[in-house]
Amino acid sequence: MVASLRKAFNQNFTRERYEAFLADLTSKHPGAIEFRVAETPIFADRHFTKKMTDACESIVDIITGTDFKKLTARAIPPGENVAAETPHSHMIAFDFGVCINDNGELEPQLIEMQGFPTLFGFQVYYPEVLEKHFDIPGNYSHYLSGYNKNSYVAMLRKLLLGEHNVENVILLEIKPHEQKTRIDFYCTQDYTGVKPVCLTELFAEGNNLFYMNEGKKTAVKRIYNRVIFDELKSRNDLGNIIDITKQWNVEWIPHPNWFYRISKFTLPFIKNPFVPETFFLSDIKQMPADLENYVLKPLFSFAGQGVVIDVTQGDINSIKDPENWILQRKVKYADVIETPDIPAKAEIRIMYVWPDNEARPHPAINLARLSKGKMIGVRYNAEKEWVGGSVCYFETY
Repeated sequence: MVASLRKAFNQNFTRERYEAFLADLTSKHPGAIEFRVAETPIFADRHFTKKMTDACESIVDIITGTDFKKLTARAIPPGENVAAETPHSHMIAFDFGVCINDNGELEPQLIEMQGFPTLFGFQVYYPEVLEKHFDIPGNYSHYLSGYNKNSYVAMLRKLLLGEHNVENVILLEIKPHEQKTRIDFYCTQDYTGVKPVCLTELFAEGNNLFYMNEGKKTAVKRIYNRVIFDELKSRNDLGNIIDITKQWNVEWIPHPNWFYRISKFTLPFIKNPFVPETFFLSDIKQMPADLENYVLKPLFSFAGQGVVIDVTQGDINSIKDPENWILQRKVKYADVIETPDIPAKAEIRIMYVWPDNEARPHPAINLARLSKGKMIGVRYNAEKEWVGGSVCYFETY
């Protein structure tokens, strides 16, 4: 998005450099990256970055409000309320589309947010390898809040471990070594020592949880949670597993309830120029005449599943539980990233952390995604180039 940097990057790009970069990137954990890695990063100047972080901070104002838990009480589906909820979410992700407004200006627009972890480990490793193969200006960084690699990794390790020994902290997922994001689990272990453990590997004695750590029965004191209930409910191959909603003698980071509290459910409560107007479908008395300018989204789904882009009155009429759907005004993604064929659209995910000793969360790192399809995401860009997972470099001075 910075014209001079885009021009320089594209002029210096070669297929050979990209292939060498990919070979280097995959060498540490061969076969662990299933998603497509884009040919280019994104560059954002200070003005655009400030628009994103200012929007995030306005949302944080709502999240830190004394009435936020009451406001989001209905967000947690029946049967999925996990015991021992923490006072706040230790990790939050804000997804912004790079859009174009009616004046032809680039601006961020919030697409989604989640009180849930994302690639907090891989986004350390990936840019570091990228910078070995491509030229990134010294006054641009993929970190925020003044972090560098050492300070960020130290923070992440402390955030995940709390006051516990590393063997008593696990990254919990469903079949972690089969997940498309498993590269992040491996990078997280590389940087913090926290191992990925499958939900099927946990066993209980009373209210205490254990797993086998290299053949040794080991107590679980703290869980870095990556389990998504949507996937858990869809699996019938896991056998007899523990019920994670029960009261266990463990700490959660972040607690599973925050996946729902900070989510699409929160969008209707936010009024900000960089957040598209959003309504609970059940609250709308008169449908907009221009339904084609809205997107219909189920509250309880993940990774774009169930989203209706070209909304019709028939779609509205077919919904039996309107309280569990939102209608969100469409945004116009900008064809902003120049590539050898057609321009790509972009999304930037600002990744916040919230240590226990801080009154508010703060931005730490990011990821980005490039797309030439109708929707952002690697599954919608098969057979295309200059699309896929990426990172944004922010102007620092």
